[in-house]
Amino acid sequence: MKTVVEARSLSKWYGNILGISDITLEIVPGIIGLLGPNGAGKSTFLKLMVGQLRPNIGTVEVLGEPVFANHTLFKKIGFCPEFDCYFHELSAWRQIVFLARLHGVPDGEVTERAQKALEMVGLLESRDRLIREFSLGMRQRLKFAIAVVHEPEVLILDEPLRGIDPLWRMRIIEIIKRYAAEGKTVIVASHILPEIEALTEDIILIHQGKVFAQGNIQYIRDLIDSHPHMVSIGCEHPRQLAALMVGEPSISNIRFEESEKKVVFNTDNRDRFFNVLNRLIVDNNVAVEEILAPDDNLQAVFDYLVEGH
Repeated sequence: MKTVVEARSLSKWYGNILGISDITLEIVPGIIGLLGPNGAGKSTFLKLMVGQLRPNIGTVEVLGEPVFANHTLFKKIGFCPEFDCYFHELSAWRQIVFLARLHGVPDGEVTERAQKALEMVGLLESRDRLIREFSLGMRQRLKFAIAVVHEPEVLILDEPLRGIDPLWRMRIIEIIKRYAAEGKTVIVASHILPEIEALTEDIILIHQGKVFAQGNIQYIRDLIDSHPHMVSIGCEHPRQLAALMVGEPSISNIRFEESEKKVVFNTDNRDRFFNVLNRLIVDNNVAVEEILAPDDNLQAVFDYLVEGH
């Protein structure tokens, strides 16, 4: 498959703050998930890919061309940034028409393209409302419409589902999948694993400005399932529950938070632990008020892996 995005020794910093460091990779057509905790460098990497930033070191090419200051290439790239980037006193229609023209859509096609894009995200009936009157979810959908109105070959999305209600979240996911099925390339950044899982199995892991791994999403699932977990359980009789769980091989440590009536378990086999826990709770009629797994997230996985290297 042809290489769509190619980065070589790519680095970017802001004074003493590192954005990304020495990233070398290739991206081919399809949907690619850029996954990492907040502050990992995802947005910096995307802004380098769309030409908003100039790298301090290294190169990045899109469709075989250097991207920075390459204005003709911008017509082939659609970008949905994480944060709002509107003229809030404009209507949705005036905003999308303006940006369609800016992306080089011929005058005779602007109206049709703008209508199609707004209809796709359910905003055609709201076309004349001022953007400042839109909810967060509506503004997110408008950003997506703007990113695709010029029918780019490469679509780059930074946290595109943030603030969107569940129904439209599902619809946007389907739109992205259809877009990729047409042979286009979609790069989606998120810190939420289920969002990436709903879109693709091909991922790039980024942490502290570096690419940690690239491959199938099952790799991440295996990491999450295997790294040590802390599970906090609030109940009326935490010592009773602990006594029932003592001797379970999946538990490495048990401690109590007496003031809050909680027992905290450390486990290195989450699935087995929860199977045993659920059975004991039901069989012994244990009154459980809450079950929390505070380290069951990407940041905890990355911290664990980094400490292990």
